[in-house]
Amino acid sequence: MGSNNRSNSGNYRNPCLTMHQPWASLLVHGIKRIEGRSWPSPIKGRLWIHAAGKIPEQETIKAMEDFYREIYAVNGITDIKFPDNYPTSRLLGCVEVVGCVTLEELRCWEDIPEGVRLEGQTNFCWLCEKPQKLIIPFEMRGYQGVYNLERKIFDSAIRGLAPIEAPLETKFPVRNPRDSFSLKPKSLVARADSSGSSEIEKKSPTLAAAISGARLAANQFSKKNQSQTHDDVPISARTRNRGGEQGLTYRKKEVQTLLTESHVNLPCNSDSNGIDRG
Repeated sequence: MGSNNRSNSGNYRNPCLTMHQPWASLLVHGIKRIEGRSWPSPIKGRLWIHAAGKIPEQETIKAMEDFYREIYAVNGITDIKFPDNYPTSRLLGCVEVVGCVTLEELRCWEDIPEGVRLEGQTNFCWLCEKPQKLIIPFEMRGYQGVYNLERKIFDSAIRGLAPIEAPLETKFPVRNPRDSFSLKPKSLVARADSSGSSEIEKKSPTLAAAISGARLAANQFSKKNQSQTHDDVPISARTRNRGGEQGLTYRKKEVQTLLTESHVNLPCNSDSNGIDRG
């Protein structure tokens, strides 16, 4: 992936997002294609992915790997190579955010594989393509929200990327051929009666069980665990790094949101589960 020269909103030059494992590695390895959030993506283009410091439980890893086996099987993909390990407190690689749509739009989008539509479980769905991983992940500390990588880390990381062969390469069709970033909330047609379950999910007990398991994995990051996760993502660092080295001052409401919402970003998380909410 070449250098992304497009200007991002929010003064982001080399935007990065800290995520819990195993979701961080699943995204960088091209298995995860939808990054679910309760807020729309503030950037388009390259997004660096950093793994938070919490070591994932084996039950969580199994639940998410089972989830992806089932949703890929919907599209006939049965051979998925999952990561050999899920490192923490490391910069893992990057993906290309090509757009962001609402959950209702994603579920009605017939131009993309059914398995991709099954990933959506949150209000906003960030559309991710072109995963690349770092040959040697960099140890670093993460921050809340989308933040800029330090220049020296970026300069080293950009030279250490290797492309990933995803189980099923997914291209999200753009709405305007002259604007590669034309995919945005409300740009697609969404049915008012769009439900949370597809017909395939209703007919497949194993798929329904895998989706339930993934949701349970998300729920482990409840409000009672906030203090542990915030050790990896300090508030002072968040305010210093958000949107540029000069820093932006959070409004009172934004700070309260960061402190009251919990910490997992998953394909199957609810609005109360995310490592950050921007």
